[in-house]
Amino acid sequence: MTKGRAKVTVHMVASLDGFVARKNGSVDWLETSDEFPGGERMTSESVDAFLRSIDCYVMGSKTYETALHFESKGLGWAYSDKPVFVLTSRELPRTRDTVQFHSGDLTQFVNKSLRPSFPSIWFVGGGMVCAECVRLGLADQIRYSIVPILIGEGIAFFGNPGRDVSLHLAEVKAYTSGMVGLCYEVVRQPGEHLGDA
Repeated sequence: MTKGRAKVTVHMVASLDGFVARKNGSVDWLETSDEFPGGERMTSESVDAFLRSIDCYVMGSKTYETALHFESKGLGWAYSDKPVFVLTSRELPRTRDTVQFHSGDLTQFVNKSLRPSFPSIWFVGGGMVCAECVRLGLADQIRYSIVPILIGEGIAFFGNPGRDVSLHLAEVKAYTSGMVGLCYEVVRQPGEHLGDA
């Protein structure tokens, strides 16, 4: 990544076997009772500092509906006051001014609308949206937070990106919850440019 260019991050929390949700969309398995004493503890201060580094979020309609469901259950809105762009052609409720809906060419949207305005752009789901971001060559890095559970079947993290994507491991963190965070940088092939598929 060249200095000063906006960074696109694909981030998902998934089971060890690579699923972001059950087939019915449920994420009831996210809370586990595992403990890893040698892991890093997530404090509210460290989480807040990390979230401040993100300038906007991009998600699919089902991820947005899951966020609305969590909010309706009193679990709060996970994206604070940051802009949230929902990729959809469906009519969905807009519960806050920071939410905008978009349909159309994803490469144009990311490169012409988001990159000039937001230094740190996070794609946070779902699997089809993340796979499309990677397939189109838009992602600069992939962050994979692995929950210590196997659920056997469900909605895959990446679906099918349609091609091999070379990655460079940049960071590994283990947490006291048993979760492991992996950060990979996307390795661009010679002659590959942003948005090349």
